[in-house]
Amino acid sequence: MSTDAVRTPRRRRSSTSRVQTRFAWLLLAPAILTVFGVVLFPLYRTVLVSLFDVRSALDPAPAFIGLGNYIGMLQSPSVWASLGRTFYFTVVSLAVELVFGLALALLLNAPLRARWLFRTLIVIPWAIPTIVNAAMWRGIFNAQYGALNALLTQLGVIHDYVPWLSEPWQAMNLVILADAWKTTPLVAFFLLAGLTGIPHEIYEAAAVDGLGWWKRFRAITLPLLVPAISIVVVLRTVEAFKVFDIIYAMTRGGPANGTAVISYYTYVTAFSDQNFGMGSAMAMLIVLAIAVLCLTYLRLIRTSDMSLL
Repeated sequence: MSTDAVRTPRRRRSSTSRVQTRFAWLLLAPAILTVFGVVLFPLYRTVLVSLFDVRSALDPAPAFIGLGNYIGMLQSPSVWASLGRTFYFTVVSLAVELVFGLALALLLNAPLRARWLFRTLIVIPWAIPTIVNAAMWRGIFNAQYGALNALLTQLGVIHDYVPWLSEPWQAMNLVILADAWKTTPLVAFFLLAGLTGIPHEIYEAAAVDGLGWWKRFRAITLPLLVPAISIVVVLRTVEAFKVFDIIYAMTRGGPANGTAVISYYTYVTAFSDQNFGMGSAMAMLIVLAIAVLCLTYLRLIRTSDMSLL
């Protein structure tokens, strides 16, 4: 066989490969442009603005101060206080959602009559827009005409209206309750998907071996739900850490900044105080904190998966 006969198929294959590569890049181009326009370019602008003392959106020549905004941010007691409130909101809301979400998932996975109806009804809280959910709970906790005060008064539990959102610690926990009420169904459906993937034969074999419900739950259900739980933990941690809308709609960060988490404090700094440089630095702090949390979770999850093996 001649050398030219061998080279011709190779040339054809390489030409076909180049065409396929170009076609693949053409298909990926819209996604790449979207990521650049929605993620990378705003991130670049945020980093750039955080290096300047920008006090007005119309400032033609802001002063370059380097890491001055970051140093001032780390020296601010208000920033650290808002970070503490953010961690509290994230940890407590995630714990509540995981516990009640798992309970709901186990209930929805049980062989109940009209199970489809319960699965449909449980979606309603999650389907409600966050602003509507916040307005609803703000009305429930209202001191003058709130449904909670009216109910407790009718039952004789209280004899005077209680200003539920007037104390910082109490207001924070009630905001967590409102947020958990909305997002627990989403957690439940994630865990329900994990439960439906567990073969029933494993439970039958465990029952034959004499394992009770609690031992089957600890030895079978929880270990096999680790992938679903890990997804829920990462997603809900990111969402809870950057929570803003329900805080804005329910309490405006009050009372006495008791619910001013880092995202809300960033909004106030950038748009109310017109300190865009400091606000951008705080936004980068949020990005860094979320990245560290996600990497930590993924490392812990990988370690737990290896220990299960």
